[in-house]
Amino acid sequence: MRIGILTLPLHTNYGGILQAYALQTVLEKMGHEVVVFDTPNKTLLPPFWKMPLSFGKRTLKKILGRTDRIFVEHYQNKIRPVIAKNILPFIDGKIHRKVIKNFHQLSQADYDAIIVGSDQVWRAVYFHMWLGQDVENGYLLFAKDWKIKRISYAASFGTSVWEYTDEQTQICKLLLKKFDAVSVRESNGVELCKKHFDIDAIQVLDPTMLISNEEYCNIFREANTPKSKGTLLNYVLDENEEICNLIKELSIKMKLLPFALNNLFENDDTKPLEMRIKSSVETWLRGFYDAEFVITDSFHACVFSILFKKQFVVIGNRKRGMARFESLLNMFGLEDRLVSADVNVIDLPIINYDLVYDKLNVLKKNSLSFLERALNDD
Repeated sequence: MRIGILTLPLHTNYGGILQAYALQTVLEKMGHEVVVFDTPNKTLLPPFWKMPLSFGKRTLKKILGRTDRIFVEHYQNKIRPVIAKNILPFIDGKIHRKVIKNFHQLSQADYDAIIVGSDQVWRAVYFHMWLGQDVENGYLLFAKDWKIKRISYAASFGTSVWEYTDEQTQICKLLLKKFDAVSVRESNGVELCKKHFDIDAIQVLDPTMLISNEEYCNIFREANTPKSKGTLLNYVLDENEEICNLIKELSIKMKLLPFALNNLFENDDTKPLEMRIKSSVETWLRGFYDAEFVITDSFHACVFSILFKKQFVVIGNRKRGMARFESLLNMFGLEDRLVSADVNVIDLPIINYDLVYDKLNVLKKNSLSFLERALNDD
C-alpha cells in the first residue's frame, strides 16, 4: 500500500523528526511504501499588500535602534540550514520525504492511504504556525473527495482546552466522519473527540514507542557518535532560575556531571552563528543512552527517558500543555515523575522498569494491532 504521513514539519524538532521516522519504519516493516509530507523550513515574506506597512515599520525601528534587520526573512532563510546542518543528514538519509509548499500539490493517484499523525497535528495554532494553513487540512480537507483510506495515528490536540472555533469544529467533525479509523495520543484526546466530534477514538502510543531502544542505539552506533560529556541530562526547553538551581542541587547530591542537549541560543540573533548550531539527532539519542538521570520539560524527552529506562523527572510546562505529560505518565504508572522545580527529587522512589515495560509491551501490541486493522480492513 502507498501511504502518505501527514504530520507537523520536521525542521529541527528532535521529537517530531523521530516520531515521523518511527511511524515510517513501522509501516515499512508491515510491507508498505511510505512518504512523509514535509514543508520547506523557510520564513515567507509578508503578503504583497502588507509589504509597504511592514517594511516601513521595520525601517523606523532600525532608525530608532530597536532592530538590526529590515529584510529579516532573507536573513532567517540564510542561517537556518547552518543551524540545522547536523540534523539534516538524518532527515535526508533516514526519512523518505515529499517536500511540498501546500497539500493541494498532492495527487490522489499517488496514494492508497493517508495517515494523520503523530505529534500535535490537531492543535490549530501549531498547524497554522508551522504549515501556514488552516487546521481543517489536518483532517484531510484537501483530499475530501479522494477515494483513499483515512487514518489518524496518535494525533494530538496538545491540550485539554478546546481551541477550535465553532466553524472549525463543524468542518473538522464532518471531515473526521470520513475517516476509516481514528486514534489519538492522549486520553483527553479521546474525550475531546467524543465531546466535540461525536467520534469514538482509541488511545495509542506515540510512534517513537513502537520500535525498540536497541533500534535507536543502532542509529547512533552506525554514526560513530561520541560518548556524551556528562551523566545528568538537562533537556529543558523553557529554562528558568528555579530549574537551574534544581540541576545544580541534583548534580551535587547525586554526584553527577550535568550536560545539555538543546541549544538555548538557536533563536538568539545576538549570538554568533556557530553558537546557534544544533546537535545531531544521533547525539540527542546518545544523550539519553548515556545519562544516569534526566531532567526535562519536553514530551519526547520524557518518552526517550522511559525507552532507555532512565530515572527522570518532568518539570510541568503549562505553556506547552500539561495534558500530554499527564496522559503519558498515567499510562505507565509514573504520575509522580511530573513535578515542580521546588520538589525534593531525591526522595522520589526508584522507577521499576520491569513493571513499566510490562505495560509498554501490552500497549505496543495494541497500538500495532490498531494500525494493522486500520490498514487491512475493507
